[in-house]
Amino acid sequence: MSTHAKRERLLLADLLDGAGPGAPTLCEGWNTRDLAAHLVVRERRPDAAAGVLVKPLAARLARVQEEFAAKPYEELLQLFRTGPPRMSPFALKQVDEAANSFEFYVHGEDVRRARPEWTPRELDPVFADTLWSRIERGARIFGRRSPVGLVLRRPDGRTAVAHRGVPVVTVTGEPGELALFLSGRQEAARVELEGDKEAVAAAREAKLGV
Repeated sequence: MSTHAKRERLLLADLLDGAGPGAPTLCEGWNTRDLAAHLVVRERRPDAAAGVLVKPLAARLARVQEEFAAKPYEELLQLFRTGPPRMSPFALKQVDEAANSFEFYVHGEDVRRARPEWTPRELDPVFADTLWSRIERGARIFGRRSPVGLVLRRPDGRTAVAHRGVPVVTVTGEPGELALFLSGRQEAARVELEGDKEAVAAAREAKLGV
């Protein structure tokens, strides 16, 4: 596994372990056990995980995820820590880096920021740039359902267009915060929004993410 993805995997596993199986997360309707099951199914059951994008398979995904959620929590965490099976696409270094660094960072914040008291995680510049690269590549996929034009901006002025349209809302923040906003965690992201008042409200309530 690549450096960023491996680190984020272990950090997320530790967060899930420390929180315990019944703790809340920012994922609507999921506690930490549900999140752990999702992470394992995503890597180990591609036949079911496809239900995230393919609606006819959604029921199968829900069923398989429930089966995994019924396993002992410690077993789920061990399966996640161990990583994907050798034959899984996620076992490839390039796929691991591209798909998991961003995913695991966001889910780690799902656990951290669901707690009553939390402080922002300070990201090293290299990892911040890694997240920004992922944002640049996937912004339009994540922002495709935005009802308003959406521009993401780093404090240094670099921008990425998530959705073309008018009126336009500009969201400014560090890459980690923009990653959360673009993933549908708008209320938890520490960002500044500029634009028409109604457009800003619409951006905050938009169904962003995959």
